Amino acid sequence: MTALQAWLDTPSVTIVAVGALVGVAATLLGTFLVLRRESMLSDAISHSVLLGIVGAYLLTGTLDTPLHVVGAALAGLATVVLTDLLVRSRRVKQDAAIGLVFPALFAAAVLLINVYARDVHLDADAVLLGEIAFAWLDVVRVGELEVARSLLTMLVVTAVNLAFVTLLYKELKLSTFDPALAVALGLRPGLIGLALLSLLSVTAVGAFDAVGAILFVAFVIVPPTAAYLLTDRLWRMLAYGSAIAVASSVIGYRVAVALDVSIGGSMASVTGAFLFLALAFGPRHGLIARALRRRAPQPPPAAAGAGTAAVPTAAREGVDTRTPAPALITTGGGR
Repeated sequence: MTALQAWLDTPSVTIVAVGALVGVAATLLGTFLVLRRESMLSDAISHSVLLGIVGAYLLTGTLDTPLHVVGAALAGLATVVLTDLLVRSRRVKQDAAIGLVFPALFAAAVLLINVYARDVHLDADAVLLGEIAFAWLDVVRVGELEVARSLLTMLVVTAVNLAFVTLLYKELKLSTFDPALAVALGLRPGLIGLALLSLLSVTAVGAFDAVGAILFVAFVIVPPTAAYLLTDRLWRMLAYGSAIAVASSVIGYRVAVALDVSIGGSMASVTGAFLFLALAFGPRHGLIARALRRRAPQPPPAAAGAGTAAVPTAAREGVDTRTPAPALITTGGGR
């Protein structure tokens, strides 16, 4: 047995590695969702993709097919499209549209499971909660090595997400902060957004077997939000968020073992602890830093120079202050 195989056979190593990979993969995409103020779409997609998985099973009769990834991605896109259609109708706002779409799709998936897949290992609770503690038991052979299926899946998904963010970094940045300029430069921010959400759907499917939807949503939203409180630079936000996700996996596992509690729940709780620390002690946007800046003594106004009359600033800069500037008034009557 090689040293690498012995390392892969260690349950704690596999559990922490899977959690870290899910966290990094989710954070890479979640950073842009947080900046776009669309972070709750991750919650909607993570629930509605169950309909795509069920649809793929009903078409093929098996869960061991890549079609369930395609179906999940299509279900995620359907969530985005239906939400956008409701928002464009101007009858409901985006948050209400999300709340209308994903419960309907998730409920349809649950009903299909109860009617057509009652005897299949496709449980809605497992999709939501997962159980990362058992991730090391399901292994596949890669050459001479036996690797946990979830570890291998999330390694591929994380690599794809990293390549997507790296290759389209400028396009993602521009379409996120200034979509009008992106359109003027010939880019397609709408298409880039659909690609981002499609990858989010695929990442959600990859995370289902190991961590479930709840921890996945926590990794999508909380580490990027904590990183947002620490820096104003996008690349640093991506790096800090990924580091917080990895640290949450390591610390969360140790806390779960020490307290004999849910590993996934512990990891999610640790991400919340990092968010609290960033909110309280962040160097730029933290509450304490802001309070200190407000209490800091303000510099006294500059005194007038020797032999210089104290005149209004506008007058010293050559602006005529004797009469106010005429107002620009537009009158009707064809004049």
